[in-house]
Amino acid sequence: MSMVLPMRPAQFSHGYGFDPSYSMDLAQLLMVDTPQPPEDFAAFWQQRHVAALRHVPRPRVQRADWQSPQHTVYDLRFDSTDAVEIGGWMLVPKDGVVRRGVIFGHGYGGCDRPEDVMQLVDAVMLFPCLRGIGCSPMVGVSPDPNLHVIHNIQDRERYILGGCVEDLWLAVSALLELFPGVAGKVAYSGISFGGGIGALGLPWDARVGRMHLQVPTFGNQSLRLTLPTTGSGESVREFERETSFHVMDTLAYYDAASAARYLHIPVLVAAALFDPVVPPPGQFAIFNAIAEPLRRLFVLQAGHFEHAGKSRELQQMQQEVTSFFMES
Repeated sequence: MSMVLPMRPAQFSHGYGFDPSYSMDLAQLLMVDTPQPPEDFAAFWQQRHVAALRHVPRPRVQRADWQSPQHTVYDLRFDSTDAVEIGGWMLVPKDGVVRRGVIFGHGYGGCDRPEDVMQLVDAVMLFPCLRGIGCSPMVGVSPDPNLHVIHNIQDRERYILGGCVEDLWLAVSALLELFPGVAGKVAYSGISFGGGIGALGLPWDARVGRMHLQVPTFGNQSLRLTLPTTGSGESVREFERETSFHVMDTLAYYDAASAARYLHIPVLVAAALFDPVVPPPGQFAIFNAIAEPLRRLFVLQAGHFEHAGKSRELQQMQQEVTSFFMES
């Protein structure tokens, strides 16, 4: 496990009505408990994975109307479960040399245009928009994070996050159909919402060999329900208050920290000491749940928050992620 300082959260000036560090330093965050999953947790996800992979993604690509310096950019569409069409982008190295594949998972703000943030000159990169968000609109599903996160939350089988995990699995299928030569060299990088979805979905998919999670959400759901935030977690807290529905009946099966117990691949987690949107205790619950030989930690001063050192910090993180992915 590699860590970078600081050990204590910086004293940022902010106008929030709560402390986005939750009065915890790094040592305390590394002691956050991992929730005990339901007895049928693994079976729930394994069965979904088997069912999802029966679907044929039928990926379709066409040259995009904009390009990047090192990659040819394509608009991408593929079929997911529930007859959902997923949109996004595919970036292919201009020199034509493809040795590995990377799938990116966006945050709850969506993805208007992919960013070539990693210097992986031999990687084909997929940027799918998960269902209901960005290029993958769904009738009856709001792209507003506060509404998306509670869509069908009363039904464990139909909760929107389960469909988003299936979108990730079908993105892997689409990648391997388009570039079968990258089999065994596929990685995933997810931020915030995309980090939580990755942690939920990839313990069950042996086709992905490495993962990077940046300020991942959905960690330790029962703890998340107790923590004030400006993010989607507050909508879940409000939904439970207004409806009296016991959301943990569903969320116990959608806990990224519970899922992280089952990960069997190397994972680099970039977790923040200060974050008003995704509480750090939940981020570290995910990291703490990963088996120690598999996990690496990059400590961010802050997540979802503008500060003077942010650009330099993210650049350092991306350099480490690039090196991490190139190890495979």
